[in-house]
Formats: sequence, structure tokens, C-alpha cells
Amino acid sequence: MEEIKFYKNGLPKEAKMIRTAVFIEEQGFRDEFDETDDRSLHAVLFIDGNMAGTARMFTEDGGKSYHIGRVAVLKEYRKLGIGSDIMNALCKKAKELGAGKCELSAQCRAKGFYAKLGFTESGEIYLDEGCPHIYMEKEL
Repeated sequence: MEEIKFYKNGLPKEAKMIRTAVFIEEQGFRDEFDETDDRSLHAVLFIDGNMAGTARMFTEDGGKSYHIGRVAVLKEYRKLGIGSDIMNALCKKAKELGAGKCELSAQCRAKGFYAKLGFTESGEIYLDEGCPHIYMEKEL
């Protein structure tokens, strides 16, 4: 059974473990954790009680829009639609909070995933720790 839990007060240990496995160990990022974690709403998806995926969401404009980031699914749970479930839950939550759009900084290799969820690209490709990214947004 799938369950998504939301956490408001700091980075939950499950999200930290998932992000460490995906972004640091698999992808080689170094600057994974930051002060934004302290003011973000974190979503952790569990399958049969086991942590499987996570993402965070925060606002910088008083709630008109929310930035979703650090979307990560453990390797053994990929291709099950978990990433989509997390993204849809966060967009729904942003809309409930009064936002008109969600935005994100997508790794270029994952932009097709976000496009299928209704996000559109804008701007130029830029590097984040040497990895190409593109800004994407979705009207809610």
C-alpha cells in the first residue's frame, strides 16, 4: 500500500536517506543539503511501510508559487509511477495553499518526465554542480 506523508519542521530522516542514496551516492552531487530544507514542506512516499521516494516544496513569493525540488526515488522503486505520485501530491498541496503555479529546476535528462506532468520549459540550460538543468513551470 502506498502512503505519502508530509513533514513541515525540518528534513525528515527518511528524506535525508533517500536523497543521500540518489543524489550523493548514485549521481555524485556534493552540496545536497541546505538551509532551504529547514523551511520546506517535505513529502515522503512509503510503500508497505518502506520509504521509497521524496521531494520538497517551498515558496519565495508568499505562496503565489511553489518551487518543487530534490525529487528522488530509490532505485528499487523506479518505474512504478512513484515520482509522478509525489509530484502530483505536491502540486495538489500547493494549489490547496493558494498557489497559482509550481516551478522546478529539472535535470535536463529528466525534463521529459516533468513534461508528461504538464510542466513546460523556459529559459536557457544552466549547470548545477556540472549537471545541465532547465527551469520548468506548471500552472495550477
